[in-house]
Amino acid sequence: MEQMARRVSREVKAMTRREIITKAIDGQISWVAAADIIGVTPRHMRRMRRAIEHGGISAVMDQRGGRPRRKRIAMQTIGEMCRLKRELYPDFSIRHFYEHLTERHGVAVSYTYTRMVLEEAGIVEKEPGRGRYRRRRERRPMVGMLVHLDGSTHPWIAGLPDQDLIVAMDDADGRILYAEFFAQEGTLSTFQALRCIMERYGRFCELYTDRGSHFCRTAKAGEAPAEEQNGQVAQALRALGIRHIPARSPQARGRSERAFETIQGRLPQELRLHGITTYAQANGYLKEVFVADFNRRFTVAPAQPESAFTPVAGIELELLLSAQHQRVVRNDNTVTFKTVILQLPTTRERMHFVRCPVYVHQFPNGTLGVSYQGRLLARYDADGGPLPSPINKERAGAAQQRSASTEKLSAALHRTAGANSESVVFRPRFPTRARSDGRKTKESNTTQKTQLSTQRRGHL
Repeated sequence: MEQMARRVSREVKAMTRREIITKAIDGQISWVAAADIIGVTPRHMRRMRRAIEHGGISAVMDQRGGRPRRKRIAMQTIGEMCRLKRELYPDFSIRHFYEHLTERHGVAVSYTYTRMVLEEAGIVEKEPGRGRYRRRRERRPMVGMLVHLDGSTHPWIAGLPDQDLIVAMDDADGRILYAEFFAQEGTLSTFQALRCIMERYGRFCELYTDRGSHFCRTAKAGEAPAEEQNGQVAQALRALGIRHIPARSPQARGRSERAFETIQGRLPQELRLHGITTYAQANGYLKEVFVADFNRRFTVAPAQPESAFTPVAGIELELLLSAQHQRVVRNDNTVTFKTVILQLPTTRERMHFVRCPVYVHQFPNGTLGVSYQGRLLARYDADGGPLPSPINKERAGAAQQRSASTEKLSAALHRTAGANSESVVFRPRFPTRARSDGRKTKESNTTQKTQLSTQRRGHL
């Protein structure tokens, strides 16, 4: 019994007057219990409560330190802050909650005061010390010089299996360039991210990733990656002239790790708050709302205003940024990919592609394609069914344009012939001597040939 009493005494002494009053305002303890803990009479506690209601909690704090008096926050405001954090935003971080508190609910308080109130009320735990200071790596001076690409597996939506969130972030300003959910991080998700970045911004200089198997091959765990890499992603990066930098540890990718820590503390709560229950809806929310809001809050100004992104011209990104598998066309003009048989169509240039080396492409959207000498021949779904090809679409469009122009020309000739029908007379070029049966005689044909040769010699 005495041991418990001593423990309670130690806990009581550890709590400050502000913490006790904050708990009383929040309703966790009664004002009579607060008076007993602080060591004042209930009558004096009633005086203190009236003072707090009139001038805020700072009215009963000791102000003899010579510092200026802080802004007085009403007791109702403190209670509303605690209620919102407990009922509506229980899983939000303090910074995330403070943004919604000031922007959506119009409570004009500082972040430091919000954190202090929530910690003293016991709603959130006090953060431990940060430990030894480590100097962070300097950012690249211009955007487009270095791009971080990484994925994070997390329970983003309650009740659904975990998926990987693929995020590409610029090193110079911390801006998110691309973000999308995938069932699993791999080669196809990497190609999709690279294609979206280069189509929107252009080609960048360096790519910073982890040492996943789809990025590089490591012969033995813990060792450095092999000097020569011939994977799908490595070949595509070499073709584009992008240098690949594999990180040796998670600490080396601290900038992207801290970004994911922020995203994991915000995105699941935002999805829950907006009633999003599928990953398709979550991808739409990422593109339309979350990425823009994240960039607005956390993007920093780069050291130099110029950009290192360069436009990509003359490169078929769809074919280059896809998983490629070489095949040889069989005698029936088909190729086999895994267990799927792909029937090649005939083209204007070739009737078949028997024994020709072709490439089967796996696109990030799950479809397949076959190309020959850098030209896409056909598209297929996952089961090998043919899909509309861009070449066929172009041919159909060109044929339609030719048909439309021919119809316009015919209509114009008909209008001209109708307007000048009386003056237009068609006569034979050379006079002919008709026979009784209506056919041309041999002499007339000979005469026509002689006249034609004479005219040609005269022109010459």
